[in-house]
Amino acid sequence: MIPMAQPRILVTGATGKVGGAVVAQLHAAGVPVRALVRGEADFPEGVQAVRGDLGDPASLDTALEGVDSVFLVWPFLSAEGASDVIDAIGKRARRVVYLSSAGAGSEEEPGEAIIMFHTELERLIEASGLEWTALQPTGFASNTLLWAEEVRTTGVVRAPLARMARPLIHEADMAAVAVQALTTDALLGTRPLITGPELITHERQVALISEAIGRPLRFEEITLDEAIEQMKAAGYPAELVEAVVPAQAEMLDNPEPVNDEVERITGAPARSFQEWAVDHASDFR
Repeated sequence: MIPMAQPRILVTGATGKVGGAVVAQLHAAGVPVRALVRGEADFPEGVQAVRGDLGDPASLDTALEGVDSVFLVWPFLSAEGASDVIDAIGKRARRVVYLSSAGAGSEEEPGEAIIMFHTELERLIEASGLEWTALQPTGFASNTLLWAEEVRTTGVVRAPLARMARPLIHEADMAAVAVQALTTDALLGTRPLITGPELITHERQVALISEAIGRPLRFEEITLDEAIEQMKAAGYPAELVEAVVPAQAEMLDNPEPVNDEVERITGAPARSFQEWAVDHASDFR
């Protein structure tokens, strides 16, 4: 690892799971960190919260003042407006670490809505002249928080693809890799694929959440069509839903790879889904 001079880092998405973990880990390491927020937010003493909105690039000037590096979480479902944000970052900072997605940049999956906008963001960043790293995590363990209300109120999780398995990754591990990319030169110009330590099915995820909260839960498998309608009714854009659900179905026969990149980069093994469930038990109670 090649340490940088002590940077001042701006973290976007700072009130989210991954961005919040990046803020916490940088602060714990004594690295000056600034959190971009749109409203009121609580951070540990020493973390500077600054108002700004990625949807309004002109609002970022104060947040970017004196910043060396930016951790970028793109909160929208298209790349519209991203060029202006990256230009604004490039005028002040020298490095951006982008939270992308596994498969971004691949020409093999041009129709996948999420992959498409992540790919476009990566290309804009690479062409910007900024130093860059694009983190490409597999499925987020924290996405299972979408089941939290069902777990609390009914004890039944209704979802498709009971046996579909993914190497879900703990947000703390994504953050640990991001901290390395932000504070050392070890990952410059790379797109590390980062995964959880094992493939774990939907059914097993529910069983481990059940163990963590000490209460019986049941997984009830629904059809893909039911899942699509359920997500649309919850307010997810139709284009996104109709891309994501079939893409997940393909993972039944072609699961995502599992690797040891988290350990190689950070020196610590990736946390298991069981550890994640214990860490988040209070969210499901």
